[in-house]
Amino acid sequence: MDGIPFRFLSRLKENNNREWFNENKAAYEEARGIIESFVNELIVGISQFDKPVTGLEAKKAMFRIYRDIRFSKNKTPYKTSFGSYIAPNGRKSITAGYYLHIEPGASFLAGGMHNPQSEHLKKVRQEIMYNIYEFKSILNQKVFKENFEILRGEKLKRPPKGFPADFEDIELLKHKEFVVIHELSDDEILTDSFFENTIAVFKTMKPLNDFLNRALD
Repeated sequence: MDGIPFRFLSRLKENNNREWFNENKAAYEEARGIIESFVNELIVGISQFDKPVTGLEAKKAMFRIYRDIRFSKNKTPYKTSFGSYIAPNGRKSITAGYYLHIEPGASFLAGGMHNPQSEHLKKVRQEIMYNIYEFKSILNQKVFKENFEILRGEKLKRPPKGFPADFEDIELLKHKEFVVIHELSDDEILTDSFFENTIAVFKTMKPLNDFLNRALD
């Protein structure tokens, strides 16, 4: 990937105010355009092994750079990252999908289900309990563990209501979200092989996404 988005985001972090942003709007548009083109390429690549994302446009997958500061202690007006969620309905999707986060010194790829609604979370927990061996086999695959250290996300301190506390793998049911993360160095992103490597990581997380999405059907 071109280094222009990195350079813009680094400058934005040092000048996170509306006056600077407006003066550098052209630089923002150039950086966003590079990310948008890359995301469109990713969508085509992912659609080769995950058909439901076929036809998605990067504009529907990319998050706005403008922050919602109404309820935040951090009043800086702009995000210092570019984020995109590739799933059938883009960034508004309720299903498990593929997330790209570009931020100098803090980039990563992610997948799974982030902050699901309560009715969807219950369905996922039921699917895991009924098919626990299948779920654990996905998490324990060698290539999966090489790319994602642990299953991440917020967890309950106590067993969820409606589920047996003595279930052998109750810790998995305590999850409030089911997320995997593959951290990226700046150097990795700037290599010629970044696209191919990203597709490989996303392909590795597809079995998890498929399992979680099956619960919602």
